[in-house]
Amino acid sequence: MTEPLRVELPGLSLACRESGPADGPPLVLLHALGERATDWDVVLPALAPHHRVHALDLRGHGDSGRPGRYSLEAMRDDVLALLDAHGLDRVDLVGHSMGGVVAYLVAQERPERVARLVLEDVPAPRPRPASPVADAPEEPVDFDWAVVRQIKGQIDRPDPRWLERMTAVTAPTLLVAGGPTSHVPQAGLAELARLIPDCRLVTVDAGHLVHQDRPEEFVAAVAPFLAPFLAP
Repeated sequence: MTEPLRVELPGLSLACRESGPADGPPLVLLHALGERATDWDVVLPALAPHHRVHALDLRGHGDSGRPGRYSLEAMRDDVLALLDAHGLDRVDLVGHSMGGVVAYLVAQERPERVARLVLEDVPAPRPRPASPVADAPEEPVDFDWAVVRQIKGQIDRPDPRWLERMTAVTAPTLLVAGGPTSHVPQAGLAELARLIPDCRLVTVDAGHLVHQDRPEEFVAAVAPFLAPFLAP
């Protein structure tokens, strides 16, 4: 992927890597906690060869700014601001894990902006037992460690409205589950598949890192779903 472009928001600079044909249908990729846009390189360009891909470093990650205060709602709003900055009225949206939560929050808040939605091994917004967050590692990492504590708290104790608003998602949705070896409860993915009105669930028995550990199977499941000739 090319060097990142920058989108300047009030108090925050976002880095976004773009690839694919300039006139292709837009596709936005959202990475997991602790990752960055280049995490998707293993499945590009096979994932969406005809799309114009916008792979975002979410706030606190990669080359994006590190404001020190983080929330999933703020990340949702960053994505919507990115769409506005690029003049993208409607996009296909793919998110993995934390990025999947951001993606479904975007699809709930502004359903008209999402043409298709792909959620990869995403946690359902159900409360779960909290566990301690480790101290920041001594070695440098590609993200602000404060993200871990703040975002994990939201995933442990999600806003109940997130589950209630799943029925507001209008985009055709593909849920990619990682199977029994994933730490994400698979029953939660099945619940999301029942709640989202137009949703299909597929399982790739890869664990949580589906697109990393089974890239060919991930592409085989997702690429036909994103194919341009299926565009509504």
